[in-house]
Amino acid sequence: MIGYATRLRRRLMEALGSDRYSHLALNELDRKLKRYLDVEGGFFLEAGANDGLSQSNSYWFEAFRNWCGVLVEGVPELARECAKNRPRAKVFHAALVADDATTQVTMKTAHLMSLVAGAFGSEAADRSHVEQGIAVQKLGAGAAREIRVPARTLTSILAEVRPARFDLLSLDVEGYEVQALKGLDLDRFCPRYILVEARSPPDVERLLASRYDHVDQLSHHDHLFAARPC
Repeated sequence: MIGYATRLRRRLMEALGSDRYSHLALNELDRKLKRYLDVEGGFFLEAGANDGLSQSNSYWFEAFRNWCGVLVEGVPELARECAKNRPRAKVFHAALVADDATTQVTMKTAHLMSLVAGAFGSEAADRSHVEQGIAVQKLGAGAAREIRVPARTLTSILAEVRPARFDLLSLDVEGYEVQALKGLDLDRFCPRYILVEARSPPDVERLLASRYDHVDQLSHHDHLFAARPC
């Protein structure tokens, strides 16, 4: 979580027109994305949005390039924080899935490293990821919970929002990115760029190969794909 003093400093600088403290993404991903998407009035969908501020890939674009968009977060208390921290964005409390037949899933919580049960292929691997997340973030033992949350496809969310354009899809869903992408009908909604935190980059690349080129690796596990011209 971003502390009160840090938020106040950022707000004061933004009021003066400065983005000095407004690049919130991990590994400077938002700065790196600017090379591709430094445009006014874009549209984003960021999934795995956490509280809307911590490690956000979309915040700078909303604050300084007048973008609008969607935040998707499965952990209920974090989704509520999203709505409070990012009032201009449309917030969906949901985990992303591959098909509309799935209406609920189990999530294992670890704040920024929460995941859908089974995302890492086994109970042991899921547990290891959660334990690592709790240790790295210095969370208390009570941070690890299993909860049932609503499930949506990307297509169903976008059909509800009906964006006039779609510039950036940002996915940070802790190993569930292939399932999330399977829930996107690219014939209806085709983002210009897709940024994926990928556990298995070749699987993501194969899934997107018919329409997208892998154009950049922005960190050791964040991969950027660009739509080919139609």
